[in-house]
Amino acid sequence: MQGVPHAFEHLRDCAEFRLPSHREGIELYRAHIVRHAFEPHVHDGFGLGAIESGVERFRYRGAEHLAPPDSLVMMNPDELHTGRAETEGGWHYRMVYVEQSAVDAITGEAGWWFGDAVRADAAGARRITVLLDALWQAREPLAFDGLMLQLLQAFRRHARTPQPLRTEALSRFEPVIDYLREHLAERLTLEELAAVAGLSPFHFLRQFQARHHATPQQMLMAFRLSEAKRRLTGGEAPAQVAAATGLADQAHLTRAFARRYGVTPARYQRQLQR
Repeated sequence: MQGVPHAFEHLRDCAEFRLPSHREGIELYRAHIVRHAFEPHVHDGFGLGAIESGVERFRYRGAEHLAPPDSLVMMNPDELHTGRAETEGGWHYRMVYVEQSAVDAITGEAGWWFGDAVRADAAGARRITVLLDALWQAREPLAFDGLMLQLLQAFRRHARTPQPLRTEALSRFEPVIDYLREHLAERLTLEELAAVAGLSPFHFLRQFQARHHATPQQMLMAFRLSEAKRRLTGGEAPAQVAAATGLADQAHLTRAFARRYGVTPARYQRQLQR
């Protein structure tokens, strides 16, 4: 996707988002992607869904994954990942992005995490697809909430709890992650981030990339776009969002947002208003 697109280059590529007005921390998504390649990005919540047809290839936690038809996709919050079609006709899929606090509240259980990004489960995937479609169609809050409980209960057998303890090496970079989130609009330097971690600049760079499977700049851009998405959801104008998240201008926001989420900021906001 080049320039400032209002639609995908390939006519068969399409992506849609929907937010339930009564329940925070939940976002529905459905798409058919043929040519578009999603750049590295993160989601604030768990990414849970199913592949309806075709095969997706994505990079997640330092490894390449293939998600074939009738498979489940399960991603943990804030994990950098990509996405592109592995098959000629692309892939159809549905997802729900659910923040940790919403999962805790709905299930009454804290500490979920998923060890497998992809799980072959034909019957389970078809049930998840039916539930996600029903959630998309639900207009009554009570119906939506009941379906969300069913959906999370269906994923429960694939979740692990409690979460594994953080290793010392990973914990060392948590202040850096926090620093990135707190300084999205600033021009950061390698020396600045290395100082937060207490390491020399290039030793920090090597260790960060080894642990997070991304450079600090890639992680920063992922956080910038995640924050941009949150602000757009709140109704902020794209130009204001670009300035608040450290992007050069609205055109930069549009290009970067579309490459990671498959829609332009303006289209994303229109979809949420339906």
